[in-house]
Amino acid sequence: MRKLLHPRSPTWMALLLACCLGLLAACGGGHDHHPPGAGTGSLNVTISGLPAGLAAAVTVTGPASYSKTLTGSSTLDSLAPGAYSVSAASVLQGTGTGTIRLVPTPVTQQVQVNAGATAGASVAYAATAPLALALQEVASGLATPTFLTAPPGDSRLFILERPGRIRVMQNGSLLATPFLDISSLTTVIGERGLLSLAFHPQYASNGYFFLYYTNLAGDIVIERRQVSAGNANVADPLSALTVLTIPHPTFSNHNGGLLSFGPDGYLYAGTGDGGSGGDPPGNAQNTNVLLGKLLRLDVNASTVAQPYAIPPGNPFATAGGRPEIWAYGLRNPWRYAFDVPAQLLYIADVGQANREEVDVRPVGQAGNNYGWNIMEGTQCYNSASCNQAGLVLPVIEYGHDSAGGCSITGGYVYRGAALPELAGQYLYSDYCSGWLKSFSYSNGAASAVTDWGIANVGNIVSFGQDAQNELYMLSGTGKVYRIVRK
Repeated sequence: MRKLLHPRSPTWMALLLACCLGLLAACGGGHDHHPPGAGTGSLNVTISGLPAGLAAAVTVTGPASYSKTLTGSSTLDSLAPGAYSVSAASVLQGTGTGTIRLVPTPVTQQVQVNAGATAGASVAYAATAPLALALQEVASGLATPTFLTAPPGDSRLFILERPGRIRVMQNGSLLATPFLDISSLTTVIGERGLLSLAFHPQYASNGYFFLYYTNLAGDIVIERRQVSAGNANVADPLSALTVLTIPHPTFSNHNGGLLSFGPDGYLYAGTGDGGSGGDPPGNAQNTNVLLGKLLRLDVNASTVAQPYAIPPGNPFATAGGRPEIWAYGLRNPWRYAFDVPAQLLYIADVGQANREEVDVRPVGQAGNNYGWNIMEGTQCYNSASCNQAGLVLPVIEYGHDSAGGCSITGGYVYRGAALPELAGQYLYSDYCSGWLKSFSYSNGAASAVTDWGIANVGNIVSFGQDAQNELYMLSGTGKVYRIVRK
């Protein structure tokens, strides 16, 4: 057996000294500054104004592709002589209306580092006022706007009018000629009409877009169309290809209404339960019908002979039920949203008479049962008790009262650049109350529910999102508002 070194032996002391010297040589950071070498220089970056524990966002770049991110004051050694750029970004403290934005001064600065010398740079952070939101009117005089969207990378806005027209807003003005007019194909009886539009992810190259509307018989129609070859602001009127028609003839409400391409490249459609009250036929829980569902379709090679295919992973493709179904148990998912960075799906499902709800699940999770008409929100529907096993319960719900509303209008998770304090928060409203609220979601729960003090804008029919991920609210008064900093 090897003998242990005696703790007081000369050999042990030599090893201890060598180890300590090695550790010191390996350590970096602001407290181990060494005098500049003959051929290199140093840069001392002083960062002030941040509360304890809050990291700065400062980047130093320079010769030979040098790049270093700093979260606090530091001295950078062994730098090649030359010009260095010190860039600082704002940082956030808190969430919701309590969010404080700390802004750096200066944002950028140039510093010359010389051989054998230490240069200096200072960044001072200071707090700005907490975030407050306002609505900026961008369009008016519209006939019941139901949706707003834009093709990827496009500066235009495409605004749907419920009677059947798609209007183009370009350079701040509504164009007189509609992009498309299908008013002869639809009706505004009840909740019917032109309800949403989804541009194909490769719209710039293939010109395809998809419509969701109710036809004159009241049935739901999903249809592919194409932009005209000679005018980017007008659709080809002869390009229609019916992807799917879903019978919905009995009642004029609960049509669902949103088409959206998911992060997987497939087309999703949220359908209502068929109407009336309480889902009398039990459509939402019946996986043999397409009402009260979230559908998932492959439309990337649509033809007249095969307008869509069933994507791999659809839960009922091999287990009975309709293969188009991705999720079920929905009452009227008027608006839902994919948050791509977090890979989450938010569904705002309109309630019956008592509860409005938002459900959040991972985007790749198939076969979820959202509970209707077994449950309304977290309450058993029309019953003192119910079997909740296997049901997805909402992360947020509110009641039908003066402080709540009557019909949730789902929005989006904010991922734009104009309001960095709002990043990651899901925004939503209510058709009757017209307020604007948000919450943050993490680890399976919602938090930081915030009321942004928005009022007097009429019935909020829908949210919209442009190609830069900025958000809009559409009012029953015929106006479109952009959500901006107050």
